Amino acid sequence: MSSQTVTAAVHPVCWFEQYKTGAEIAEWFESGRAEKEANTYGGWGDPTSIVEGMYPDYESYAEDTEGYWYTPWCDYDYYTGVDPMGFQELSGDFYASNGPVYVPAGQAAPEPEVDGETLARAAWDAVTIPSATIGYNPTVGESRATIVGMDTWIWATGDTPSQATVTATAGSTTATVIATASGLDLDPTDGEVFCTGFGIPWTEQNDRVGTDCVIVFDRSSAHLEGSVTPVEVGVDYAASFTATDGATGYLGTHTTETTTTIPVAEIQALNTRPTKQR
Repeated sequence: MSSQTVTAAVHPVCWFEQYKTGAEIAEWFESGRAEKEANTYGGWGDPTSIVEGMYPDYESYAEDTEGYWYTPWCDYDYYTGVDPMGFQELSGDFYASNGPVYVPAGQAAPEPEVDGETLARAAWDAVTIPSATIGYNPTVGESRATIVGMDTWIWATGDTPSQATVTATAGSTTATVIATASGLDLDPTDGEVFCTGFGIPWTEQNDRVGTDCVIVFDRSSAHLEGSVTPVEVGVDYAASFTATDGATGYLGTHTTETTTTIPVAEIQALNTRPTKQR
């Protein structure tokens, strides 16, 4: 199993956007425009008091022309989920939990929180799963050829993972992605596949146990380029995630694909008629 460390840029779906200075917000209220706009676009209850409550103690910053109010903002363009309702829930929760925040000059704006699903998708997109490599048996002669009609054992080798785990953290949120594969997907030229897993290396001891992955080649490689038989090798990884903010979900299937070659030979047999003994 190989390990990777990757760095990925991920834009939050919701964040705090710089809005107006303390002086501009104070002037907005004192001019009466805040009350007028609140009543024009307001909903249930007293919209004026709601707007005033969004900017607590705004009078304290009435003379400040350098500090800014930052308002919560969400943008669907940065939503990576597959369900549009997920964006509605995410943005609704963010707006309900956050109001405008005043930031004096020289101080940092509020750090945006990356939600668990967005973080998981960014982490999954940034990781590269190595393509499968395989071993096989029998390997006869200098060419290490297998034989037509025999069970050719196939097994995953090297850095071929049967499961991949990816963990990413941004701010206070950590997302964990687990991708699981069911086995090797083999597609040889001139052969039939019987494979339901990742196989096991052939040994005399394992031969008594058996394997879950074989190819039976029905023709030699003599007619093929390089006298080797191509075998397409794929692995499907089904990925799901959990996150510390409570988000969970399915990220779809990722497939690795490669082509390897195996020389296949044919054993020649000579049939002779027995002679009569005198």
